[in-house]
Amino acid sequence: MQTLGNFKLPQFFNYPPYFTLQPVRETREKQVQLWKELILDYCKSQKVFIIGLEEDFPLFINSAIERSLSHEAKEVFLSSLVSEGRAEWMDKGHKKCLILWLRIQDWADCILNFVRENGLENGVMTLEDIRSGIESRGTELEGIDRGVLVRALRHLEQKGKAAIFKGSATDDEGVKFSA
Repeated sequence: MQTLGNFKLPQFFNYPPYFTLQPVRETREKQVQLWKELILDYCKSQKVFIIGLEEDFPLFINSAIERSLSHEAKEVFLSSLVSEGRAEWMDKGHKKCLILWLRIQDWADCILNFVRENGLENGVMTLEDIRSGIESRGTELEGIDRGVLVRALRHLEQKGKAAIFKGSATDDEGVKFSA
């Protein structure tokens, strides 16, 4: 089985037609589904949050079979993730895509579980503590995209489970969690 770093690639990754948009509807639907799952799995395992369509992205190239996805194919696969709420275009030109292997609600739940497991209810933490603190090492939250984190915290704030505090600089914003 082929790997990309420590990530095991699926069988279809070595099948040249899957690097070309398929004209038959049923085949394309299966192709799109396989690519969506691959993109989400890869991004989650490698903690990738942003894919730039103009940049080289290792998942979109298979040098072993000398194939790479066209710009159109990348946009089709990512747009399909966007339509399911699993990604968002970051610009109008569709050049950068934010990948949400967990939806914002799921990130919010993940944060709450983290807070409960670490006894941090009624405590104050900085956003950087959540992203890179000792408690977050080895968890889903380690290295979380700052924008995704803020959106998840705002979601918790709307539900009355957190209060976000502005600091004097962006790296000292804090959040207090409610029990």
